[in-house]
Amino acid sequence: METSTVIGIGMGIISVFVGMILKGAPLTALNNPAAFLIIIGGTFSCLFIGFRMEQLKNFPNLIKLTLKKPALQEQAELLRMFVELSQIARREGILALESKVQEIEDPFFRTGLGMVIDGMEPEFVSDVLDAELEIMKGRHAEGRSMFTQAGTYAPTLGVLGAVVGLIAALGNLNDIEKLGHSIAAAFVATILGIFTGYVLWLPFANKLKIMSEQEIGQKRMIIEGILSLQAGDSPTAIESKLMVFIPQSVRANLKKED
Repeated sequence: METSTVIGIGMGIISVFVGMILKGAPLTALNNPAAFLIIIGGTFSCLFIGFRMEQLKNFPNLIKLTLKKPALQEQAELLRMFVELSQIARREGILALESKVQEIEDPFFRTGLGMVIDGMEPEFVSDVLDAELEIMKGRHAEGRSMFTQAGTYAPTLGVLGAVVGLIAALGNLNDIEKLGHSIAAAFVATILGIFTGYVLWLPFANKLKIMSEQEIGQKRMIIEGILSLQAGDSPTAIESKLMVFIPQSVRANLKKED
């Protein structure tokens, strides 16, 4: 499980609850079904209007994705794998890598290496892998946009909920006690709108963006490694090329290990 996401959600909830207590606001004020209906129901109604059903079906999976650690291969592990493959290719030829294809879990890596073994032209291999990468980027952006839009709608719906609550409060002008409770309840929708928008939906969108950029970087490293294998570059040359995808701190540790 992705610890930072869980900690962030927990801290957000605790901050609101403890903040309300410190300000003297009763937690029972949050027991407002109308506010929840306006914010949660309204946000999802906007998403249903703005996106297709097949896109929305992926919404729960994207939330689960932010709560799980990315199942990406470590960059250092990829580097070692390409160096090993290049050594085999130089000793026994590129066809000798055929036995290694089924050991590779990443379908993107497996597809690219398979095309190289099949003797396809470097330009064709590069075009296919680049096209697949662009489609993946578009798919990630599409999923991320649902959370970005939800984060935009929710705070605005909070204002709508407050206005609705104030309209109800104006009907109790003759009863000061009811008027006070109605005004307090009116702003619960604003709290919920701002909280869900800025503590949940927009941070989820940012987490998905970071995860997407990490995966894109990994795929670019794989493309560079596959094309280098096809070009017959030496293990040392491949290592130098792929090292640029690895952060400086990790490079230092790799050199110590070597």
